[in-house]
Amino acid sequence: MRATLVQIEVDPAESAGDRRSRAAALVRAQAGADLVVLPELWTVGAFASDDFAAGAEKAGGGPTAEAMSAAARDAGVWLHAGSVVERDPWPDGPLYNTSLLFAPDGTLHATYRKIHRFGFDRGEAVVMAAGDRIVAARLPQAVLGLATCYDLRFPEQFRLLVDAGAEVVVLPAGWPAARLAHWRILVQARAVENQAYVLACGTAGTHAGVEQAGHSMVVDPWGAVLAEAGPGEEVIGCDLDPSRVAATRKDFPVLRDRVLGTPRPPGAATPS
Repeated sequence: MRATLVQIEVDPAESAGDRRSRAAALVRAQAGADLVVLPELWTVGAFASDDFAAGAEKAGGGPTAEAMSAAARDAGVWLHAGSVVERDPWPDGPLYNTSLLFAPDGTLHATYRKIHRFGFDRGEAVVMAAGDRIVAARLPQAVLGLATCYDLRFPEQFRLLVDAGAEVVVLPAGWPAARLAHWRILVQARAVENQAYVLACGTAGTHAGVEQAGHSMVVDPWGAVLAEAGPGEEVIGCDLDPSRVAATRKDFPVLRDRVLGTPRPPGAATPS
């Protein structure tokens, strides 16, 4: 399974429409990959909360969804198009930080609304509504668990994704450079403790004055970093072997010894 992470630079001087066109071209250039991943809120910037309402899109049918659907179809790839500011119901409903997963034929296969909102009573935590369900999506190669940025700090969500069948967790992010050390530690920790691949795709550039960390990472079920970007705009890719997840869990069956938590979370989405 060939996975590619597209670490897009967010430049406030570039319009959302221009960035959308540029991202679509970058996705089309990844033809031959199985899965392509974009970052969190790359059209507006994860820290640009004052612009969220103006940049909001209709659920599943906004300009970003349309552009990414076409790009996925043209490239023939599964595309995790990062996340968008979604307003649902349109046009007066609450805002959500919503991830979009497209199939190679361009159809919208799954969506995930970010559960943990960052900001400590400011920014996203105030402007956005919270998602309320775990999402795992079945691809031909593996089951993907979906999470977004700040979710990384809540290991219980990743445990629930494992219980829902996840073998690969995809995490788009807009992570600040000031906490790059946390990013590296937590991405590897989530992979090790859940014995799963973690594909963590961040942004480059600056969101509302907040410098972004970049350093998108692909980490295997043993915690080894298979690929890592630098701080600027970059495309990284590597081959994943989903069978290694089952092999790791069999050879080192730590998950079998869980005492706390439920084996199958009530209300969790089954792989679609």
